[in-house]
Amino acid sequence: MNKVVGEVYMVNGPVIKAKNMTGVMMHEVVKVGKLKLTGEVISLDEDLATIEVYEETSGLKPSEPVEGTGELLTVTLGPGLIKSVFDGIQRPLNVLRNKSGDFLERGVSAEALDMNKEWDVEILVKDGEEVIPGQIVAIVKETESVEHRIMIPPNISGKLKDVVDSGKYKLDDTLMKVKTSQGEKEIKMYQKWPVRVPRPVKKRLAPSEPLITGQRVIDTFFPLSKGGAAAIPGGFGTGKTITQHQLAKWSDADIVVYIGCGERGNEMTEVLEEFPQLKDPRNGHPLMERTILIANTSNMPVSAREASIYTGVTIAEYFRDMGYNVALMADSTSRWAEALREISGRLEEMPAEEGFPPYLSSRLAEFYERAGRVQVLGRDEKVGSVSIIGAVSPPGGDFSEPVTTHTKRFIRCFWALDKSLANARHYPSISWLTSYSEYVSELEGWFKENVHEDFGALRKKAMEIFSEDDNLQQIIKLVGEDVLPDDQKLVVRVANILKIGYLQQSAFSDVDAFCELKKQYEMLKLILLYYDRAMALVSKGVAISEVLNENIVNTLMRMKENIPNDKLDEFKNIEKTMKAFFDSLDEKYEQVKEA
Repeated sequence: MNKVVGEVYMVNGPVIKAKNMTGVMMHEVVKVGKLKLTGEVISLDEDLATIEVYEETSGLKPSEPVEGTGELLTVTLGPGLIKSVFDGIQRPLNVLRNKSGDFLERGVSAEALDMNKEWDVEILVKDGEEVIPGQIVAIVKETESVEHRIMIPPNISGKLKDVVDSGKYKLDDTLMKVKTSQGEKEIKMYQKWPVRVPRPVKKRLAPSEPLITGQRVIDTFFPLSKGGAAAIPGGFGTGKTITQHQLAKWSDADIVVYIGCGERGNEMTEVLEEFPQLKDPRNGHPLMERTILIANTSNMPVSAREASIYTGVTIAEYFRDMGYNVALMADSTSRWAEALREISGRLEEMPAEEGFPPYLSSRLAEFYERAGRVQVLGRDEKVGSVSIIGAVSPPGGDFSEPVTTHTKRFIRCFWALDKSLANARHYPSISWLTSYSEYVSELEGWFKENVHEDFGALRKKAMEIFSEDDNLQQIIKLVGEDVLPDDQKLVVRVANILKIGYLQQSAFSDVDAFCELKKQYEMLKLILLYYDRAMALVSKGVAISEVLNENIVNTLMRMKENIPNDKLDEFKNIEKTMKAFFDSLDEKYEQVKEA
């Protein structure tokens, strides 16, 4: 096919127009100017093409050549993805750095994956076998934590021939051929996929299993299912990035894809420096051995920021198709929406609310609907999932702005970060009053079966205490706590124990950074047992000062740090001490009453 060569007609920041482009297709990748900057066709009008360029366009002049490649914007999917750090269009940053130094030159390009590296390949099929889309035909041990499964691409099926033996091969080596109705197709270790097209699946499944994060406020009160979509909105300094770091470190996903989309460079530097040092809690190996990072900071070209979201979710879908549970962190979708707004402005499109383009909601929907728990293609009944957790950075913490309000339409889990909690050093600063999860009822059966049948009832009771406490706080602000009757004072004190002793969780604690579900249950059970016993005595007329035993309250406040995940039997000692205290108080009250 002859490649189309046009010329630059107009330059407007990252958006250019090129003429004589008859023959190019929508979303085709083009090389712009003498430096061969990478761009993508986003609009066609006769022979005039509008192109968004993924690199800095300063110095670009009219009449410079624009060359079509005949390909859509695609990602290369194969061994070598894990542990990699890419930019928004899947260029490996370490390779670019070796080519051009710390400050990336324009026009520099590199293969997404190392085509010269040899991998140990275990072949699982033989000549003459019939294969179908998604079938796993070979295995590569990519890292100690991840087994990379080589699959038949989604659009190929037929009979195998020329299957090689197990051994060492490069990515570009042909492992086998498939005789199809359209002729022979070569199967290599990698495949390419257009980023804006969701990868096909056999069947979408209902959410039935939580993504365990080890963060009590999330797992207990606002759980996210595997294959679910969640948003973390919050103003500056409320802890969005740290919360996402915690989820990346501790969630029980098999693969983590972290997209730093338009965030400050120092935050992304922290990720790049910290992740290689972190140990995977599953096996003690470095966490990077199951992590892929996409770094597209605020000082990088705005167009590539828009593409980075699609690059990340396509890589996540690829690992999902192997039967893995993938967690995708996007930090933040607000910066991505701002990139859409800037490009829309350059295109002179009619703006909608707050200058965002009218198609903002449909673009958000396209992104979040690629989350899901699915039965993947192939012979095995494998199930994989992509869970999407998007941070939202509303200006001034205003949750009524367009990105937050449109995001709420497409997600079912909303972890609202509260500025006042962050100012009070209460982390994670997820508000228990404005956050919600629509997965609670769907996951209740799983929690009953795998944690305890009372887990849902305890959660509901704690939420009732928080709600009652919120009403009482309004009264306390007006007239003070002293005017409250003893039973209401007890609600306020127990709510405080729950907030500090249960919801607060230090990301830097050796004991409490991750909290197992069984420990969460035991902690919540003890706090609510204390509440029930104390309330029974107060309702009989015992003074609140007597039931608020300082030693027991301190024990409840500190048990998260004092009892590690592997010593849950110690909760029985606390329960025994607490019951003895209340039994003696009850006995003492009965004696006084009789006298």
